[in-house]
Amino acid sequence: MYQTLLTDLQDGTLVITINRPDKLNALNKDVIEELGKVLDEVYSNPDIKSAILTGAGEKAFVAGADITEFTSLDAAGGSALAKKGQDNVFDKIENSPKPIVAAVNGFALGGGCELAMSCHFRLASENAKFGQPEVNLGLIPGYGGTQRLTQLIGKGKSMELMMTADMIGAEEAKALGLVNHVAPLAELLAKTKEILQKIHTKAPVAIAKVIACVNDAAKGETAGFANEIKRFGECFSTEDMKEGTGAFLEKRKAIFKGK
Repeated sequence: MYQTLLTDLQDGTLVITINRPDKLNALNKDVIEELGKVLDEVYSNPDIKSAILTGAGEKAFVAGADITEFTSLDAAGGSALAKKGQDNVFDKIENSPKPIVAAVNGFALGGGCELAMSCHFRLASENAKFGQPEVNLGLIPGYGGTQRLTQLIGKGKSMELMMTADMIGAEEAKALGLVNHVAPLAELLAKTKEILQKIHTKAPVAIAKVIACVNDAAKGETAGFANEIKRFGECFSTEDMKEGTGAFLEKRKAIFKGK
């Protein structure tokens, strides 16, 4: 079905593996196009409750963008490339009503780091490395990196990492808040799935609203508090809220339908 991706749906979680191990899973036009398509499926397929993004092999999540595609671009072409990627993939991941989590297995550099950061949160293998080395190419991050890295780790450290092009390891990434958990490579996917299985037991409509509200906060959305009040109110008209409160009062486990 896909040329550059592997997909595997089990227990409601779609594992999306970027499959160009010989190129360290670098992002090219085809990968971006296919990621856009698979994300449409995540949004529309009711059998998919969550998704994991990861890379093929043991070396790299995504080691960057395919630089060979950059050499012929001018200013307008560069802007168009960035806009297409952000609209079709990175923003679509961030705004997904279903949780999308990155399982970072190795290098996450440049566009790979940006791809991981667009996910709702990240887990990393012990050998993972993160960085935004675009200044080495006379470029800046173009897939949301300047914004999301700053949101996640703060202004001072993101300034330093983007200006020096330095890489950081998994433990430092965890200390900075860039990743939530570090696991041995062999256990990375299982640990990520375990967290998502827990999320699957919660009310899907409420989960989608949490994502929207937290995204507002991360972007410094001035209407964030007002949006929270509105979405809190909307929850009261859902079947899930009646089921959740009923189950609590009856001391039983809630069974949510996402309605």
